[in-house]
Amino acid sequence: MTQMHPDKLKSLAIAVLDTEADAVRALRERVDATFVEACQYMLACKGRVVVTGMGKSGHIGDKIAATLASTGTPSFFMHPGEASHGDLGMITPSDVVIALSNSGETDELLTIVPLIKRIGVPLIAMTGNPRSSLGREASVHLDVSVAKEACPLGLAPTASTTATLAMGDALAVALLEARGFTADDFARSHPGGRLGRRLLLHVGDIMHKGDEIPVNRADAPLAEALLEITRKGLGMTTVADEDGYLQGVFTDGDLRRALDRGIDVHTKTVGELMTHSCRTASESMLAVEALHVMEETKTNALPVVDKDHRLIGALNMHDLLRAGVV
Repeated sequence: MTQMHPDKLKSLAIAVLDTEADAVRALRERVDATFVEACQYMLACKGRVVVTGMGKSGHIGDKIAATLASTGTPSFFMHPGEASHGDLGMITPSDVVIALSNSGETDELLTIVPLIKRIGVPLIAMTGNPRSSLGREASVHLDVSVAKEACPLGLAPTASTTATLAMGDALAVALLEARGFTADDFARSHPGGRLGRRLLLHVGDIMHKGDEIPVNRADAPLAEALLEITRKGLGMTTVADEDGYLQGVFTDGDLRRALDRGIDVHTKTVGELMTHSCRTASESMLAVEALHVMEETKTNALPVVDKDHRLIGALNMHDLLRAGVV
């Protein structure tokens, strides 16, 4: 096996990244009226955006279709080779087609272009050659040409596929904004993943309720509060009055601060040492928002209160971990 000096390997990798970065940067000047026209075709689409491409362009097209579908633009990938053997029936007159080809002369695509035109759907081409057959036949052509490939042989699609993918992302995000697509919309299309859990899970779904809530009266001896903290295992106890209104919290941090001040904890009540102005969560708050509050206040637990400030639950960092929010 041929050996290569580590510095040479690193310099080759950096050259690839520089070439691909330059290719993406060059696209900025091509976000023009044709880009806007492509977006308008897709925004007006009553059906789906059908993405097609052969070889490496097909892999990029599959990713673009997936990104569009997950950001509010119904989309799927159609293999051009299969399209001429029946899959062209997937396209309806309400659709828009995006065809990817670096050369713009891919035989499998050119075979189905007349049929796409016959259906009467808009054809958006993304190629490296505006004067190519595909570029000339398209309703809109997006120029994704690159100065050179990152491959030292100039053969393997590298910078060209990166540029095409970046242009696809630009389309998807522009459409996302134009449609007013929200984080909740995104989560609804990702319910099984971590993103969905982070965006859709509410505090009320995972908080401790009823007898699981650590709670003491303000006049309770500190020893009772420590027992409650140990028993419930949330690293804190809440302090509430007889009507359930939250008065404060007592945490292991409050205990450490009391000991540091030399306070005789054996003679103190929990109400004398508790934190009065504590942060709280609501039942309807997103779990990820509660996480933000914990991070902001450097705490590991929060009492949950209703609109009248009555104690209804408790939440700690381990609950968020178990739910996959962290």
